Amino acid sequence: MVIDRGAFLAGRYGQVFDEIVAIKELCGATHLKVILEVGELKTYDNVRRASWLAMLAGADFIKTSTGKVGVSATLPTALVMLESVRDFAELTGTLVGVKVAGGIRSTKEALRYLVVVNETVGSSWLNPDGFRFGASSLLNDLLMQRLKQHRGAYVRPDEFSGD
Repeated sequence: MVIDRGAFLAGRYGQVFDEIVAIKELCGATHLKVILEVGELKTYDNVRRASWLAMLAGADFIKTSTGKVGVSATLPTALVMLESVRDFAELTGTLVGVKVAGGIRSTKEALRYLVVVNETVGSSWLNPDGFRFGASSLLNDLLMQRLKQHRGAYVRPDEFSGD
């Protein structure tokens, strides 16, 4: 689910919380991923507040963005979210995953995120239950990097899908 950014930015945190709780109840045993759409939250304080709100309401994953807005995942917003899940885990004992999506297109950029994850929350989050990428174009770059290692030169980009 995507949080209601209008309600959140208007300070109607209870409304956003109640919506997440209601969706979580409908999910049953299925994991709930709450998308914050961080590019629209405007401040790091809002990203932290929205992260906590989602986790307190029962999110199993918090996600940066749908990838459909101008600003999606950035290292600073990912750091704020990772600090939030770290602090939440220390306080509650509950591990909430983080998914970064939108704007991550290269393997080198993905490695930066993995370093931030490892240094902020530790290696226990470096698995699909703790951290995920939502970046379809990243896969093509990763495949190109692997083939470069195998062949010794980059392949043509048209050897992979554009999706």
